[in-house]
Amino acid sequence: MPIRRAKLVTIILLTVLCLSGTGLVKAAAQELSLSAAAAVLMEASSGEVVYEKNMHAPVPMASLTKIMTLVLALEAVEAGKVRLDDLVTTSEYANKMGGSQIWLEVGEQMTLEDMLYAISVGSANDAAVAVAEYLSGSEASFVDQMNERARELGMENTVFSNASGLPPKTLGMDAEHHASAYDLAILSRYAMRIPLLVKMVSVHEYRMRPDTTGKPHLYTLNELLDRVLESGRRYGYPGLDGIKTGMTQEAGYCLAASAQRDGMRLISVVLGNPTKETRKKDTLTLLDYGFRLYEPVTIARAGEPLGEAMVSRGKEERVSVSTRSDLTIGIPRGHKDELTREINWRKELVAPLQKGEVLGELVVKRDGKEVGRIEVVADAEVERANMWQILIRMSRRLLQSIVPGR
Repeated sequence: MPIRRAKLVTIILLTVLCLSGTGLVKAAAQELSLSAAAAVLMEASSGEVVYEKNMHAPVPMASLTKIMTLVLALEAVEAGKVRLDDLVTTSEYANKMGGSQIWLEVGEQMTLEDMLYAISVGSANDAAVAVAEYLSGSEASFVDQMNERARELGMENTVFSNASGLPPKTLGMDAEHHASAYDLAILSRYAMRIPLLVKMVSVHEYRMRPDTTGKPHLYTLNELLDRVLESGRRYGYPGLDGIKTGMTQEAGYCLAASAQRDGMRLISVVLGNPTKETRKKDTLTLLDYGFRLYEPVTIARAGEPLGEAMVSRGKEERVSVSTRSDLTIGIPRGHKDELTREINWRKELVAPLQKGEVLGELVVKRDGKEVGRIEVVADAEVERANMWQILIRMSRRLLQSIVPGR
């Protein structure tokens, strides 16, 4: 059976949600007052830039570097190359890192999980280097992987020289170390798709060496992190769950932030702020602007049938399909009529099919541009029909073609 016949019986999946010939309507631009040298606000599902200021300018990014360090480490965990309970040994070189640290001793061993929390919560430079050395043998080798991953993600104005974000000159290096606000938004957008990373960057406090000294007791440097205090009072920016702060004399005050409301996630990046207060103010300005301008649209809900697809050579001729998780995208308010959706099948739908088997991807577009994508799976098992069942079905179809309306 040609793959073109493997289509939905219910028209909903291949039908335009709402049709419009108006084209992509950009939200009315508003000039925002920002102190940052460079900034960007991005809608996470589509990667659409909502607002920008010098977003492609390569500038120092301080400890926002550690987002890539965390990404590579947690990708290695997900791939089964390392485990969170692996012991990481501190080298003499890692021990010498200045700035934010957890005062690792030479030869001290700590689990990879604790090291990663030290990086994500306390921005520990010594832990970042120790993890880099553990994963790749040396920080230099790890940096090669950082730059390779940056190229893969499309970060065109980024060069890494170390795993911590300390200025190269501080480390006695004559090297480039910079990124653009747009590149860091791309990285942050990708990073927030890693569940373990989201968990770590959203933690308010973490105690190191819990079985011995219990020190240091780390508190997040991201004061905008949404949390509820012991008093019951809510603190921070509603929905903000990460990601990373940074500050050096060279880079100024920097922050990559992520906030999610009703399934819609926004990513903001501010670089080169003159003070901690202006960093906070710029981030609030960007996020408020985005949530005011954009609205969430839920395209699919986990487990809710989207429709039925025709199946060849199965005991059943149709199978219900759905998604494993929700798909919500953010679009400018009042522009739902620009959305369309369709399914791209990965293969010809021929029995047998397993329940939960990935059959294709639901692709959502806005005026022809992709803004969301999610896997579509079979809701039930479809066994292969025997020869007798296939012959009866063929005979019935032949009869229907000879006697119209039968």
